[in-house]
Amino acid sequence: MTHTSEPASGENGKGNHRKNTAEKREHGKDIAARGKGLHRRKFLGGMAGAGIAAVVGAGTTFSLLSGATKNKASAVDTALTIPDLLEGTTSDSTTTFTLEAQTGTAEVLSGVTSDTMGYNQSFLGPTMKWTNGDTVLLNITNSLGEDTTVHFHGAHVPAKMDGGPQVAFSDGTTWSPTFTVKDPATTLWYHPHALGTTAKQAVHGLAGMIIVEDSTDASAALPSDYGVDDIPLIFQCLATDSAGDIKYDLTGYLSSGLSYPLLLNGTNVDSTTLAFTATKTRTRFRALNASPSDIITIQRSDGGTLTQISTDQGYLTEATDVTTIRLVAGARAEFVMDLSADATLQAVVTTGWVRGGSGTYDVLAITASGTDTPDDLPSSLNTIDRYDTSDFTARTITLGQSGTKMLINGSAGTSMSSMAMISTTVGSKEVWTITNSTQLEHSFHLHDVPYQLISINGETPTGVELGWYDTYEVVGGGSIEIAMEFTDFSDDTYMYMLHCHLLQHEDEGMMAALMVTES
Repeated sequence: MTHTSEPASGENGKGNHRKNTAEKREHGKDIAARGKGLHRRKFLGGMAGAGIAAVVGAGTTFSLLSGATKNKASAVDTALTIPDLLEGTTSDSTTTFTLEAQTGTAEVLSGVTSDTMGYNQSFLGPTMKWTNGDTVLLNITNSLGEDTTVHFHGAHVPAKMDGGPQVAFSDGTTWSPTFTVKDPATTLWYHPHALGTTAKQAVHGLAGMIIVEDSTDASAALPSDYGVDDIPLIFQCLATDSAGDIKYDLTGYLSSGLSYPLLLNGTNVDSTTLAFTATKTRTRFRALNASPSDIITIQRSDGGTLTQISTDQGYLTEATDVTTIRLVAGARAEFVMDLSADATLQAVVTTGWVRGGSGTYDVLAITASGTDTPDDLPSSLNTIDRYDTSDFTARTITLGQSGTKMLINGSAGTSMSSMAMISTTVGSKEVWTITNSTQLEHSFHLHDVPYQLISINGETPTGVELGWYDTYEVVGGGSIEIAMEFTDFSDDTYMYMLHCHLLQHEDEGMMAALMVTES
């Protein structure tokens, strides 16, 4: 990938898998170049996209890249907040976690108080640690004054425990899902998923990270001391007016006088670079783009490399040097830095919807104070057997649009009855072509199982693209091919979801149901 210090309209490169670092960088440039045309089409197409009729009707004009063109934070005066680690209680081989979805206030726009939501606090939520093979029970109480759900994004759990819209629960009640953790070591997250209110509740702060640990040799060799050398980075680019009212739908985003603050772990970094002192030479960072729609690209201010170790769904086959990590809404990645000198992380924000953030921000100034000498990273982190899809069941999933309604396979999934339905069986191996018939940005998320990328806009994936995903970018007019295997968890009542993770598009109908039954 190529380093860019300006918001990129087309840098869609990924890191590479070759052992020679110079080759990795050159190959990354090729990947970056191949995405440029489609990304430019995406932003031009936005003028005719969802909501343009509303724009014209309201007599409002706007720039798709409205917001700061470049805004480097000017002062380092605030320490990075590390989300609390939620302690569970273990009894009879089950670890129980207690969460409460509640309302509160927080400062999202600097100096202005906003009405917010959070888990066990006013804004955002604590981090949960799960261990592969353990049984967990979550007692989640709804104190929001409206229905909600809690979806465990990326987790491989039974459909009834997945937190989709079928299990919405009302104010004053407690939902108690329980399951065995089947995921390998990875970074997941949790957030609401009720029909029509996902964007509203998530942008107001209902989001938190989940760390899954396992006993593999790779996990033992990587930093894992939470808050010391294992650091969560939750990015949010939101929309708010001058009074602090956080916007979440088309009408709100087309209001005048909006700002698009960038938050890191709940702290506004528009004009402040947060500080972190690395007491260990090697530090692991877990990055989550919890924005409703905007794209976050992570890079070093000096153009140096980050060593990526994981995508959405677990370790790469080997640690891979990259210069940028591009995260669409809902995506995650892990990387390590060996810090022999101070370094600054930047976030490049690119508008993903009709309006949004834009600019390059110095978000984290890292002071290198470690005196230890870490061992070499393992030569192998994971074994990923690439699918041979020649005998897989093929499907086409079309992402479409009708006015302000967003569609999957021609249906707007604004209710369970109106959703397109995909039925499959346990043991089925499938390859899907996700076709974007709009000129809008989409972020395709599949519940239940991870997938491999087979092609990206007609190109063969390389480097970090060969990892496991559950959320991936589909640019305007583009397509991806993905392959997956439905290994277990059948149900003839409860369904998983597949949808765009631009939360406004999800609420506007770009969501379908997936029913997995016995073979």
